[in-house]
Amino acid sequence: MQYRRLGRTGLDVSVLGFGCMRLPTAGSPDKIDEGAATRLIHDAIDAGVNYIDTAWFYHAAGGGFGNKGESEPFVGRALSGGWRDKVLLATKLPQQIIKTREEVAGFLDLQLERLQTDHVDFYLVHGLDGAAWDRMKDFGVREYLDEAKASGKIRHAAFSFHGAKADFPRIVDDYEGWAFGQIQYNYMDTDYQAGYEGLRYAADKGLGLVVMEPLKGGRLARNLPPEVKAVFEARSEGWSPAEWALRYVWNEAGVSLLLSGMGEASQLEENLRVAEASGPGALSLDQVQVYEAARLALKSRTKADCTGCRYCQPCPEGVAIPELFAAYNAGAIWAAKDSALKTYTRIKGRSGTCSVCGQCEGLCPQGLPIRSLLKETAAYFEG
Repeated sequence: MQYRRLGRTGLDVSVLGFGCMRLPTAGSPDKIDEGAATRLIHDAIDAGVNYIDTAWFYHAAGGGFGNKGESEPFVGRALSGGWRDKVLLATKLPQQIIKTREEVAGFLDLQLERLQTDHVDFYLVHGLDGAAWDRMKDFGVREYLDEAKASGKIRHAAFSFHGAKADFPRIVDDYEGWAFGQIQYNYMDTDYQAGYEGLRYAADKGLGLVVMEPLKGGRLARNLPPEVKAVFEARSEGWSPAEWALRYVWNEAGVSLLLSGMGEASQLEENLRVAEASGPGALSLDQVQVYEAARLALKSRTKADCTGCRYCQPCPEGVAIPELFAAYNAGAIWAAKDSALKTYTRIKGRSGTCSVCGQCEGLCPQGLPIRSLLKETAAYFEG
C-alpha cells in the first residue's frame, strides 16, 4: 500500500480509504450484511488501508436525512477487538439536521458511543455549501470544533463539500483549524462543485484533499455505453474502466487519498492492485488525453447526472427520485428504453406523483434541477 501525507496533520494515510456508505446489504439499505462487510473491512486493513470513513446518515432506512443510519454502529462493531487501533477513523457532524446553536454539540458523544471509541481522528462538518457554512458559523461550529479538539474527542477537524465552486475557497479560508477538505472529483467532474480549481486551491494552502465519488457512484466502472467503452478498449494498457477512473484521481499530487465504497471482495482486490500501481504524475500525456475522449462521449448521453447518494430521500410525496433517474439514464445512455421501462413501472413512487415542492433540490449535493428532470423522466417513459 502507498501512503501520502494528509496536509498539515503529520499523518500518513493510505491512498485508498474505505468508505462505509455503500457496504454490502441484505435486502434494504439499512440492513448491512455484517459478515460480508466485516470481512471486507478487515481484509482492507490487513492489506494496509488505514482510513475508515462513515457518517451519521449512512445506511439509513429510506436514505437521505430522515433517520440515523446503521453504518456508524456497524463500524464500531467491526473495529472492536483491536481493529480500531490500526486505523484512522472519520465520521461527520450532520449539519443538515441542525437547527439551533445548542444542537451543534448534541451529536459527538452519541457518535462516539455508536462507534465504540473515545475519540475520532477526523470529524467532518458534513455536506457544506455556502449557506450551510454561514449557518454553522452563526451556530458557533468553529468554536465547538476547537473545544472538541482540546478535549481529545476529535484529533482533527475537516469538512466535506457539496456546493458551488465559488463557496469552496471561502470555506477553506474561514477556519484555520481545517485538516482537509473532502470533495467530489473524477474525470467527469473536473469543473463541478469544487472541481480541479478547488482541489488546487486547498492543496496550495497546505490542506489535505480527500476525494469522494472517484467512480461517480459506480457509474464510471459498470456498464459504460459502447462508445465510451470503445475509448478504453482501443488502448493497449488492458485497464478496466474502473482502473482508468481510479488512476486519474491518484495521478493528482494534491490528492491525499480517495474513498471507495467497496461492496464485494473483487472490488477491494482491484482497488488495492490499482492503488499500488498508481502515483502522482504516473499517467503519460497520451493517457491523459484518453479521459477527455471518454468524458465527451459520456456527457453526450447522460440525462440526469445523479450519483445515487439518496440525500433527496425521503420525498414528502414518496417519489423515488434516485431510482427514477437511474431508470431514465439506463434507457437514454444505453439506448435500452424497453428494459428501462420495465424497471420504471416497478417503481412505486413514480415521477407523476411529484408535488413540485422543491425540497429535494435544496438537499441535492449535485444541484440538479430535480423537478424538471422528473417531468422529463415521466415524458420519456409515459409519453
